[in-house]
Amino acid sequence: MAKQLWKPGNMLYPLPAVMVTVADRQGNSNIITVAWTGTVCTNPAMTYISVRPERYSYDMLKETGEFVINLTTKKLAYAVDYCGVKSGRDVDKFAQCGLTRGKPSVVHVPLIQESPVNMECRVTEIKELGSHHMFLAEVVAVHADEAYMNEKGSFDLAKAEPLVYSHGGYYALGEKLGTFGYSVRKKAVPKAEGKSAKAKRPNAPEARRSRGNKRR
Repeated sequence: MAKQLWKPGNMLYPLPAVMVTVADRQGNSNIITVAWTGTVCTNPAMTYISVRPERYSYDMLKETGEFVINLTTKKLAYAVDYCGVKSGRDVDKFAQCGLTRGKPSVVHVPLIQESPVNMECRVTEIKELGSHHMFLAEVVAVHADEAYMNEKGSFDLAKAEPLVYSHGGYYALGEKLGTFGYSVRKKAVPKAEGKSAKAKRPNAPEARRSRGNKRR
């Protein structure tokens, strides 16, 4: 299989396409679409977003040190793109996209009510890396839409049709191929099959008598 050698660049795709809400101390809020985001640590729960300093939302982030990561879905694809190409200096993205400001529980930044999951975050460190500055943050609260709880009481995000970003395009997630650890998990033997196998196996005395009769 032949491969081309390219200059260094980020080709880590797909990525979650999230809408990040921010606000300043005067209560003005904005939405910025971010794909440079991910999990940093499990305990304590930590995440990050990387933002260009020239973005309108950058100063709000730096001023308050708070933001909310709002997960996105197939239905929110238009809003995701719009909030990534329009500036909050010029438009109210909530109004333009028909999105609802939700009430947070810890931070002072609105949630996006239409999002299936909202993660309230508080910045712990800012790393000025180059074209983007990374905002490392601790997750201080999570809101999950009850509409995606299954019959077992577990949250089923797949029902929301999560959105991802890959090399300039937006995609809805597709077929489920397995669950964590499925490659090494032992297959369970159905109970009915096990009982059937036991029923067919002759007991030891009968087997011995049968062999003895054949010898005679």
